[in-house]
Formats: sequence, C-alpha cells, structure tokens
Amino acid sequence: MMRLLGHRGASRDFPENTLEAFEGAMAQGAAGVELDVMRCGSGELVVCHDEWLDRLTGRKIEVARTDWQALRTLDVGSTLGFAPAKLPLLQDVFDTLPKDAVVNVELKCDVADDRGLSVAVGEYLVREGLTERVFVSSFNPRCLLRLARAFPQLKRGYLIDPDRPWLPQAWLWAPICARTSVHPHWSACTPSRLNRWHAHGWEVAVWTVDDVDEARRLRAMGAQWLITNTPGALQQALAAGPVGVASSEA
Repeated sequence: MMRLLGHRGASRDFPENTLEAFEGAMAQGAAGVELDVMRCGSGELVVCHDEWLDRLTGRKIEVARTDWQALRTLDVGSTLGFAPAKLPLLQDVFDTLPKDAVVNVELKCDVADDRGLSVAVGEYLVREGLTERVFVSSFNPRCLLRLARAFPQLKRGYLIDPDRPWLPQAWLWAPICARTSVHPHWSACTPSRLNRWHAHGWEVAVWTVDDVDEARRLRAMGAQWLITNTPGALQQALAAGPVGVASSEA
C-alpha cells in the first residue's frame, strides 16, 4: 500500500514547515508529514528547511547564528503569499499532530559538523517514545551514522540527491547509513531499482510527487511512500481516475 506524506506539510496550501501546514496535511488525509529540522544559535531544534531565511522572511537571517527568542517572532508566511505564520520547534509539531501521524524527520546539515543535531534529535525522539511513528532521513551520511551509533533503534532513511553521483549514494552510502528506507527523487525511480531496494529490505519513500500520473507509475512499482506538496489533491486524483494534478517538482 502506498501512503502519502505532506512535504513540509501541505505546503502548496499553507506556509511550509509550519503548524498550519502540518495540520493541513492531516486534514487533507495524509498519513503524516515530512519536515526539516536544524539547530538554531541557542541550540533548540527548529523546524525549517533553509539555513538563511531571506526566502521565507525577506530578511538575511542565518538560523544557526540566531537564538530561538528572535526566531520565534519571525513571520514565515507573508513573504510566501500566505497568512502570517511562525517557525515551530520539533516538540511543537509532535504536540500538535495526532498520535497516529507518521513523521519523516529530515536532518538538515550539509557540513561535517552538525553541532550535535543528530544526537539531539535522537535523544528527543527516544525520550518521548516516538520511535515507532518516526523515520529519520538525511542527505548527509555523517548525520545518519552519528544517529546509528547513538540510537540504533531509530528508523533511518538515506536521501539520494539527484545532483550528485548516483552509484556511491545508492549502493555505497545507502547500505551503510539506511536502516529501514531509501528516499530517491521521483526521476531516479525505475522498476529494477525499486526491486533491488525492496530485496534489500528497505521501504521506498519518493520525493516530491504532485503529478497523478507519476504517482500511479510509482505505485505500480511498489513505492510505499510518496512525499507530496498536495496530499489532498493527489489522494483524490489517485482515487478518482485519470485526471492529473500539478506537475512534479524537486
């Protein structure tokens, strides 16, 4: 069975990575959400995709150098064309979502030193008893290896970057870093690749799919998860018939 996760929530209809987007995804019938997490200047686990907030706020602010007391006041909705909205902490998301919502937590770190991000996320998830409903993913193999050493019980998924060489990611880093899933871009998915991943025992979580024909193709290949900006529209289109929705995008 293929299930849908809201990409940064229902981010076509609400400001991404906000409580409004996550609640919206669940209201649209998603099985859960995908979100991004990083550490801010004062150490809190902030749910945000961008290291610099000019796209979201119109202001050149670096999350890693700004404390939570300042970040919590920022409006990350208006610049994107939505109503005003705030950045949440990781804890806020779990406090808000239904207890049966699946959450794909992506560790956002592109450098070797993650400033304790991986271990801090793992500590929170294990302490709060969230291990069964969460899988943690990252493009950064170092983050996943740190998580594996500290909290081997957590579900881990390796994200494959379509702009980097395929072979070392899919067949070297993934076997080392992934425990339960592999997360390819939709354009990289073929029947033979999915068959090989499934034979390895991994589930496949594909990003970011908003096109119903592409979703049908991936469903036929056996993808277990689709990460989408439009969970409501895609779910309705998949159930209704051949009429597509918006095009897929990275």
